[in-house]
Amino acid sequence: MAIELYFAMMALIVASVVFWVWLLPKWRLQRAIKMPFPDEWEKTLSRNNTAYQRLSPAQQSELQHLIKIFLHNKHFVGCDGLVISDEIRLTVAAEACLLLLNRVTSVYGKLRYIYVYPSPYVAPHQELGEGGVVSHQMQGRAGESWQSDKVVLAWDEALHGVRNFDDGRNLILHEFAHQLDQESGSANGAPLMEKASSYRSWARVLSQEYETLQEDMVRGHSTLLDHYGATNPAEFFAVVTETFYEQPEQMAQQHPALFKQLVGYYKVDPREWQ
Repeated sequence: MAIELYFAMMALIVASVVFWVWLLPKWRLQRAIKMPFPDEWEKTLSRNNTAYQRLSPAQQSELQHLIKIFLHNKHFVGCDGLVISDEIRLTVAAEACLLLLNRVTSVYGKLRYIYVYPSPYVAPHQELGEGGVVSHQMQGRAGESWQSDKVVLAWDEALHGVRNFDDGRNLILHEFAHQLDQESGSANGAPLMEKASSYRSWARVLSQEYETLQEDMVRGHSTLLDHYGATNPAEFFAVVTETFYEQPEQMAQQHPALFKQLVGYYKVDPREWQ
């Protein structure tokens, strides 16, 4: 009798763990997805997110689905007195999820926290100098993407980027491109690809374009791509993502091979939204 009671209690414990750890979160997510997309949310997106206004009805519907998943799983934290509002949450979620349209995605599965400052902030920075000497200093920043589980954004810079969707500068696209890059395990400008065969052409084209940008920067040449992309391959991928979505016509004309690679990766052609 005691053995039967023991096994019954163990079965109940296992069932409880399965319910709380797996079934309940899944049920809550499905409930969030099935909820109607509020009219106020759509008004916010139409007011703030210029790209949302240009999407087809089918793409808007897909983006709304991704936004629901994003908002259900991510926790926003206001910094320096900033109070997180639905406007902040929706604006960031919509722009971040723009990178996920038409793609198989975990919706930034490793990301848990988005820290939002009212404006650019100051953070510690380490720099390796000559002779291996490490210097410590404070540096002004508008955003950061951490490989662990967080993204940091300055709200005024983020809002400016989504409302001006044609200047090639978009903080949210930049930092969430880093998140996609980091899904492969390291930030190296080579995000996860659907096919292993895609890496060869990706590496060849992006390496050539990266080296060209570095040369143009040294020579002081004006370029479509922001010179910040010459910092390292990870920053190059983030910068070309901004340009791809915001200035696709110019990129297709000036960097056709690079544009083709990005169309293949992101599964969209932003020229259709212009």
